[in-house]
Amino acid sequence: MPARTIPVAKVRRLAALHAAEGVPPISSLAKILGLSRTTIHEYKRRIKESGCSFADFAALSSKGMRLVLRQQAVCKNPPERYTTLLSIFPEVESRMFEGSANLKESCTEYRKRHVHAYGYTQFVTHFRAWQHAQGLRTTSCSKWCVTHVPEWDMEELKKWRRSNDRMKWGKAVVILDLHEGTAITIVCSKLEKSPRVVKRWLKAYMEKGLDGLRSPQRRRQSPEKLEEMKKKRDRIVEILHESPHLHRINRASWNLDTLSRAYEAQCGEPIGTSTISEYVRAEGYAFRKARRVLTSPDPEYREKLKEITRILSNLCEDEKFFSVDEFGPFSVKMQGGRALTASGTTRVVPQRQRSRGRLILTGALELSTNQVTHFYSEKKNTDEMIRLLDILLEQYCDQRCVYLSWDTASWHISAKLSERVQEVNAAAEAVHQRLPVVKLAPLPASAQFLNVIESVFSGMARAVLHNSDYQSVEECKEAIDTYFAERNESYKGHPRRPGNKIWGKERVEPSFKASNNCKDPKWR
Repeated sequence: MPARTIPVAKVRRLAALHAAEGVPPISSLAKILGLSRTTIHEYKRRIKESGCSFADFAALSSKGMRLVLRQQAVCKNPPERYTTLLSIFPEVESRMFEGSANLKESCTEYRKRHVHAYGYTQFVTHFRAWQHAQGLRTTSCSKWCVTHVPEWDMEELKKWRRSNDRMKWGKAVVILDLHEGTAITIVCSKLEKSPRVVKRWLKAYMEKGLDGLRSPQRRRQSPEKLEEMKKKRDRIVEILHESPHLHRINRASWNLDTLSRAYEAQCGEPIGTSTISEYVRAEGYAFRKARRVLTSPDPEYREKLKEITRILSNLCEDEKFFSVDEFGPFSVKMQGGRALTASGTTRVVPQRQRSRGRLILTGALELSTNQVTHFYSEKKNTDEMIRLLDILLEQYCDQRCVYLSWDTASWHISAKLSERVQEVNAAAEAVHQRLPVVKLAPLPASAQFLNVIESVFSGMARAVLHNSDYQSVEECKEAIDTYFAERNESYKGHPRRPGNKIWGKERVEPSFKASNNCKDPKWR
């Protein structure tokens, strides 16, 4: 068979590569030129039989090159072993149609009878090409095929394939495609089903016909099992009606994990979150939520982001990196939020309420140990930032360097704070002082969504503030302090840097990433 026609530029490059010293091997030429090895051999043959050297051929004009190639384009006679192979294909086709042999067995017999025989892959490739040239249907060489489909089944299966029922469509595709000779792997890929499912459908059809493919009746469950399921569902609903605090869980609303823990503690038997989810949805409950995405207009966004990433990638054992921010001010009163709600029921929070007080929470998250340092402030100003800096210097006095990362609020970049940082660094250089050096790594402008502590604040708010109704500021502080104490203790017991596991209901994992959306705008 003649080689395919390729652009003259590729033929010229092929000749130039052969004219130069150190001709690459045929496999390298194939990769360089983007051609098959068969095509390269064919065009080398044409150039050699034209009487031109590779250098002279490369120097020809495009028109002269096409003329030479056209004159040498006459195909050679096919090799003898290919002619022999073609002569046995009718017998192979006949035996496969009768079911007395498959391609693997036919190839084995062919290789036993001929010394210079093709391998199995070439045997199959040439056989499929021969079938296509003869206009024959490709017969499957696998046992997973349908040799015969009755006419009445064929009509019904075609209706199923046109149906909007995806299950019927899939079963019809399996039978019809396997009947046409399609490989089972291709059918599985088309349906996005495992071979186990496809083979089960095929086996059901071969044993029972279309009756085996029709949707089976659901298995009837025993009355004892139904009663047990009803008791579980009733217990879960009873727990839902109670406050998590009654079960010694420091949360203002339920989620699947806390429901599972409370059920196991109360009933003495474990239950999976997927089972709870099914029961809860059967009762008409669902979670509701909304998302927002922020964008930074800072022209130096990429540079600042790259610098923070560099620092975190090379953070040493005696260095600490703090994500700093404030949460609030917020009023202590009845709060709304996302919660399990019965279908058709709307939870109402009074729009006008008398506040029981207000809080501002100032915090710092250390990214290598996941420890949170926090206190309550009266205002958001530079004095509170200096107070936080002093607390961190005392708490991490054994470190060589601490990095502070925060947004571009005015009190974060004030001259007074810069002077205090300079004083600390000057004292750290003195021999008699043992203080860490303080370095600043500011976030891009309007990029609070990159501030990792925002995610921690979000998790705290969802756990102990959403759906809350604290009667005093002290009660609210106690819940927040307990939350952070439990979080810090959890990471102390299992020290690790931020990774895929998150603690509580934080929006994202507590790690610095460009794709993070840490900030929850509802609580700002």
